[in-house]
Amino acid sequence: MTLDALQKAASDHALHIVGTCPTKDTDGLGAGTIALLGPDEPAFWATFTASPEYADKTAHAMDRWSTRTITTIADQLAGQALFPFGQPARPFLTWALRTGVFYSAPVGLLVHRTLGLLASFRGAVFLDLTVPSGTPAPSPCVTCYAQPCRTACPIDALTSDGYDVPACHGYLDTKPGNACLTGGCAVRMACPLSQSVGRVPAQSAFHMAAFHPAKT
Repeated sequence: MTLDALQKAASDHALHIVGTCPTKDTDGLGAGTIALLGPDEPAFWATFTASPEYADKTAHAMDRWSTRTITTIADQLAGQALFPFGQPARPFLTWALRTGVFYSAPVGLLVHRTLGLLASFRGAVFLDLTVPSGTPAPSPCVTCYAQPCRTACPIDALTSDGYDVPACHGYLDTKPGNACLTGGCAVRMACPLSQSVGRVPAQSAFHMAAFHPAKT
């Protein structure tokens, strides 16, 4: 049981390790390592859309795919699958900030050292092993002098002052807001690191539709 073995198992499902952190007593998992798993772009979208969960067109398809897939991976490695949805609630944001590769962006969102504002979690695997902690590097935002995320929201709903969720939903109901609905959140996409991730636009549209369902 090694992180290399986990990475290999995850890659078979278009996932990859986006960060690791040692457990603390407050995590309630015992001594070991939490490995956060996220989509390996751009292969992830094709893998997910070929799944039975996507095909059945019922609710929470990606969460159901994540549950099945990551549980399978964890079982292969005698680990424990953990998820950022459902119960019990897991502190994924706290874990991410303990990895040394996630930081708080100027607009308050999580930003990843290489994935920018498009980093996301499909789940995690707890492994009963010790991984040496690396030396945390400075946030990529420190050398991002333009910091376009601060001004990217067309209606200033997501800024360093906070997130006006009702204003965001209201804008998405307008014709100009369709650009965010189909192409992804303008703030997340403005991050220079995000632009190199290779996320398929259809995937961004899928997430936006989950966040802001069409009115019927």
